[in-house]
Amino acid sequence: MDSYKQTYMEEAYERLAELESSLLELENNPEDMDLIDRVFRAMHTIKGSGGMFGFDDIVSFTHNIETVFDCIREGKIPVTKDIITKTLSACDQIRLMVDEEATDNETVLALVQFFAGLLPEEPGEKTGTTLSEDDTFISSKKEISYRIRFKPPIEIFVMGIKPKLLLDELKELGEARIVPLTDTVPPLDQIDPESCYLYWDIFLTTSRGEDAIRDVFIFIEDESEISIEEIDSEDTDYDEEYNKLGEILLKKHDLSPEDLEKTLARQRRLGELLVASEVIAPEKIRSALEEQTHVKQLREKRKNQAKLSSIRVGSEKLDALVDLVGELVTIQARLQQYTTSDESQELLNISEEVERLTTGLRDNAMSMRMLPIGTTFNKFNRLVRDLSQSLGKDVTLTTYGGDTELDKTVIESLDDPMVHIIRNCIDHGIESPEEREKTGKNRQGKVHLSANHSGDSVIIKISDDGAGLDSEVILMKARDKGIIGTDTELTEKEIFALIFEPGFSTAEEVTDVSGRGVGMDVVRKNLENLRGTIDIESKKGHGTSIVLKLPLTLAIIDGLLVDIANENYVIPLSTVEKCVEITRKEADTARERNIIKYMGKAVPYLSMRDIFEIPGEKPEIEKVVFNEVNGEIVGLAVDRLVGQNQIVIKKMSRIYEDIKHFSGATILGDGTVALVLDIPQIVDQNKHISFN
Repeated sequence: MDSYKQTYMEEAYERLAELESSLLELENNPEDMDLIDRVFRAMHTIKGSGGMFGFDDIVSFTHNIETVFDCIREGKIPVTKDIITKTLSACDQIRLMVDEEATDNETVLALVQFFAGLLPEEPGEKTGTTLSEDDTFISSKKEISYRIRFKPPIEIFVMGIKPKLLLDELKELGEARIVPLTDTVPPLDQIDPESCYLYWDIFLTTSRGEDAIRDVFIFIEDESEISIEEIDSEDTDYDEEYNKLGEILLKKHDLSPEDLEKTLARQRRLGELLVASEVIAPEKIRSALEEQTHVKQLREKRKNQAKLSSIRVGSEKLDALVDLVGELVTIQARLQQYTTSDESQELLNISEEVERLTTGLRDNAMSMRMLPIGTTFNKFNRLVRDLSQSLGKDVTLTTYGGDTELDKTVIESLDDPMVHIIRNCIDHGIESPEEREKTGKNRQGKVHLSANHSGDSVIIKISDDGAGLDSEVILMKARDKGIIGTDTELTEKEIFALIFEPGFSTAEEVTDVSGRGVGMDVVRKNLENLRGTIDIESKKGHGTSIVLKLPLTLAIIDGLLVDIANENYVIPLSTVEKCVEITRKEADTARERNIIKYMGKAVPYLSMRDIFEIPGEKPEIEKVVFNEVNGEIVGLAVDRLVGQNQIVIKKMSRIYEDIKHFSGATILGDGTVALVLDIPQIVDQNKHISFN
C-alpha cells in the first residue's frame, strides 16, 4: 500500500497544479464549460483517490467543494472571483493534507462553511408550486441510456478499492440495472481470495451525460477495461426497431463474428443477396467493405498508440540511469584513447561502434530528464495574482515558449530565482494603476515570461512594462551604502549589475515583499551554481528585462580540454567562441594593457597561469580561448589545446566550496582528474585587472 500511496501523492501534486492553472484560467473565462469540467474532474479525482488511500480528511474537506463545482457545471451557481479565491486557498490546504502536515483548522472550517453556504436547497425543501429557473434547467436535460462494461484489474482489492462503491455511485446518477458476469471465474481450487474475477454490465439511464459516468471511474480508468456506449435517448423514434440480438452481442463483444457467421451459415450474406437481386453493383459492395476494414484498422492503431503513450518512472531511477550512462561515457573515452595507440583495425571498429551506441544512449537518457519549462511558468500565475492583489496593482502574466525543454534539475533550481525576479517586477517595476494612467499606459501591467533554445543553452527572459531602472538612483544608493566609491565611474550596464550586490535595495521601506537587500544576490549565486549567466536590459519608463542563459543539462556536457602547466582543465564548450594562437612577444605586449585583438575589436585578456599563480616559463606559443560571458567576449590564455571531449561533471567536495574558479571535476579516459573552469566566476573574481 505504501507504493500505491506514494503514487497517489505524486498524482495529487499533479492534479493540484492542474487545478490551480484551470482556476486561474476560469477566473478570466467564467463561462468556459471545458474549464469548469477540468476543475470538477481534478477535484473529484483528488477526493475519490484520497478516500481509497486513507486520506479521510481530504475526502471530507473536498466534498462540498466538489458539489459546488458540480452545481456550477449544471448552471445552478455562477463562477465568481470569490469562489476562485476560496478554491485556491482550498488547494493550499489540500496540499498540506497530502503532505500529512498540520493544517490551519480555522481556515479549513471557514472554507467548509463558505462552500456549504453556496449549495442550493434540496428540491424537497423548495416551497411554492412554480418551477424555478433551476427546475426548468434540470427538466430540460435529456435522458440518455448507456451500456457500460466495467472490467476492473484483477488486483483491485489489493489496491484498496471496492468495486461496490463505484457501482453505488453509478446508481446515484439515474436508473440503473447491473448484471454481474462470471465467465472469467476460475474453478474453486484455483481462486485467489485477494483477486477479483467478476466484471459487470451496467445499463444506466441518466440526464448527467457521459462525462459524469467517466468521473466515477476517473481514478482507476487506466488500469481497467471500461466501455461506455449510448444505446437509447429521448430522441429515439419509438417505431424504430431496436438492435437484433446478434447485433447486441456483437457490440458487447460477447459473440465473435466468426461464431455468428457459423450459426447463420445456412443464410446467405447481405452482400450476396444484394448482388443477386441486382439492386446494387458488386464494386459498391466491395467499396463499403473496404471502408469498414479501413476504419477498423485505423481505430485499432489509435487504440494501441494510446496504450503505449507514456509510463510513470521515478526521478531517482532516471538519475541512476544518467549516472550509469556517465560512467559508460568515461569508459568509452578510455577505450577510444587506448584504441589510438593500438594498430588493430578490429579494435578500432569496435571502439567506433561503442562510441555510436554510447552517444545514442546518452542522448536518449538525457532526453528522459528533459521537461517543458511551461510546468514552471504555470506555477507563477498564482504568484502574480496573489501578489498584485496584495499590492493593490492590476498585473497579468503572459508566457511564450512553454514547450522549451530543460533538464529537470535545472528546472527545479529555477523556482526560487524566478520567484525573486517576478516579485521585484511587480513590486519595484510595475506602477500602480493610477500612476500608469497618468503616464498614458494601460492600467493593467504585464509580466511576460519567454523561453527559447540558443545552441546548447536556453534563454529565459522575464520582462515587465513598468517604470524601468533609474541608473542615477541605483548609482546614488550604491554610493550611500559603500558598495562603490564616490568617484567610481561606471557604464549603464555596470550600474544595472549593482542590483546583484549583497545588501543592495532601492526600496524606501521594508515590507513583507522587499526592502531588506536580499534576493537578487541570491538569484545570481543560484544561477552561477547552475553554470548560467544573468543580464539586465532596461529603459527608464518602458520596463525591464532580466535575461537568464542556462545550460540544457548539468550532467553530461561537451567540453574543450586544455593544458595549463601540464595539468588538464575543461572549458564548457557552450561558452567558447573561437581559439587563436599568440606568440610570447605578442603576449607580453598584450599583457601590458590586458587586451587582445579579436575580430577587429579590443577585448579583455587573462592569463590562466597568472590567475593560478603558476611559476615557470610560459610556452613560446600560447592559445587564447575566447568565451562569451554576460554578453561580452573575454579571452583566456592556456598553454595548449588538447581537444573536444564529452565530460561527466562530478560535484566537488564541500571542502572546496570557497574556491570560486571551478564548477566541478571530471574523470578523463586515462583515469586522471580534470577540473571544470567556471568562466563567469573567473571573470568576476578578476575584475581588478584593467579591461578598459
